[in-house]
Formats: sequence, structure tokens, C-alpha cells
Amino acid sequence: MSSITAAITAVGAYVPDYKLTNSILETMVDTTDEWITTRTGIKERRILKDEGKGTSYLAIKAAEDLLRKRNLDPAEIDLVLVGTATPDMPVASTAVYVAAEIGAVNAFAYDMQAACSNFLYGMSSAARYIESGRYKKVLLIGADKMSSIIDYKDRTTCIIFGDGAGAVLFEPSEEGYGLQDEYLRSDGKGREFLKIEAGGSILPASEETVRDKKHFVYQDGKSVFKFAVSNMADVAAKIMERNNLDHDDVNWLVPHQANKRIIDATANRMGLEHSKVMMNIEQYGNTTSATLPLLLHDYEKQLKKGDKLVFAAFGGGFTWGAIYLTWAYDS
Repeated sequence: MSSITAAITAVGAYVPDYKLTNSILETMVDTTDEWITTRTGIKERRILKDEGKGTSYLAIKAAEDLLRKRNLDPAEIDLVLVGTATPDMPVASTAVYVAAEIGAVNAFAYDMQAACSNFLYGMSSAARYIESGRYKKVLLIGADKMSSIIDYKDRTTCIIFGDGAGAVLFEPSEEGYGLQDEYLRSDGKGREFLKIEAGGSILPASEETVRDKKHFVYQDGKSVFKFAVSNMADVAAKIMERNNLDHDDVNWLVPHQANKRIIDATANRMGLEHSKVMMNIEQYGNTTSATLPLLLHDYEKQLKKGDKLVFAAFGGGFTWGAIYLTWAYDS
């Protein structure tokens, strides 16, 4: 085990101005505010409506927010990681473009793709680079323009997702703060339940795939909920058990914002009261890769040095896991 620990030392975020509320969705699909709220906990979600702007725009804005708050020269960054399910384009890495646009001229960069677990897996990767001793500053961004892959006539998906981005800076900690343990899982049998069928190497884009709306997200909601509600709770409990943590030790649960019922089930399994659960699903919906850093941004002022945080996420693929991290600074 490396003697160097990887700590989060700065946070940034960005969400678009436009709010797609439940009342607006009522005019678009057969649904109601009450139906959405009771089943998901979502009231509104942010949508990037500007023509010609993609995930990189969101990621750049979040990174710039972090750089500004930290007063950090981007040339000091060694690596830029972008977790996203909605890259700007195939082949060309979104992270590479983001690094160039923010002035991270000395960094290398690449994308990560693990659906809603992107940021969680990215935390693991960022920590390994820091722990190696070779890298001092790793910028991890979770960003998604989910509105670009949603069919707004499909009420099973259009009520859930929103656009946004969050960023964190990982640096070495001399006091042992930061990422302490992780338990990451995956199961490829789950890819049939949450996917975009066309546009990949199995089913390339064609007139037929576009006509049949196979480039939008498909979700078997009942199956995904069943797997998510049990597995997110299981890994959160597992990480507590492995580190001899009880509900009094954990200061915060930082859960992926997919569904309030899944969040509540995870918190209940951990024995945590509501006041220890970070939640902003009501305002943003499920921003996929951005949910975890957006939570850190929204709750940053409440975090104290030494706080024990448990992160938990579940995503398509299936991918899921939990991370135990101690907070490294007072806001």
C-alpha cells in the first residue's frame, strides 16, 4: 500500500440555466408532477439548449470554476480525466479537447466510460496516479449532456435525466486524508437493460436506426431499479464493514442521484439519518457522470476536514461500487 494518499483539494461545477420542470414535461408526455415526484424525487432538471455546444462545454465550465476558486494555474495540472456517457464525438477524446481549452498544456488526458459509475471509477484511477508519486495534480471531471441522447416522447427516460458537470482536483496528502478504500464491481449481463442500441460497432448508424429511434437511451426501468437498489446498498454496507465504520462514524453518504428511493434504501442499509445524506436530485435529476461532483459542490461549505464520506453509485453495463474517502480541507 502506498504511503501517499490522494485527497480532493478543490471542487468546481456547472449546470445550464434552462430548467425543464415537471410541469413542462406534463405538456410533452403522458405524465404528471405527482407521478414523477413520488417515483423519482425529481422536480426539475437542467438542459443545455445552446446549439453547437456539447459535453465539453459543460466540462470546461466546471473546470474553470474549480481553477478560479482555487486560483490554480492550469499549466500545473498533470492529467485530465473526463468521465462521460455522452462524448462530443466518437474517436476524438473529449478530455483531450477540454485540457487544451482550459490551458492544461502540460497534461495528458483521456475519457472514461462506465455510465453512471464514471466518476466513482474515475476517483479510483485518479488516486492511483497520485499514489504512484509521479503525478501531483489530477483533474477529474464528470460531465454529461444527457439531453442529446434522450427521446422526449419516452416518459420512461425523459423524466429522469439532466445535463451538468462537476470537477475535483486530486493532490497528494501529507496527513493521510483522501481515498482510503474502494469496492468496485461490474457485470456485463446487465447491458441489455440500459443501453443505446445503435451507433456502435454492432449496429452502425443508418437511416433505419435513426427512423427507429435506436440512438436514444433505452431503459428497462424495473430491472435497473431492482439491481440498483440492492447493489448500491450492498457495496455501501461492504465498505463500512471493511473499514470498521458504523453509522456514527460516517459523516456523509454521497450517493449517485438516480432515484430517491434507491438513495433512501442505501442510507437505511447504512443506518444513516437523512441529515447525513447528500441529495440534490430534486433540482438536477440524474446527470449521470456529474451527480457525485455536483453533490460535493453543493455541500462543500458543510464539509469539514477529517469528515468521513462514503460514495456509492450504480450505472448501466452494469457498473457499481463504493468508495470511502476522508475530506482534506475546511471550506
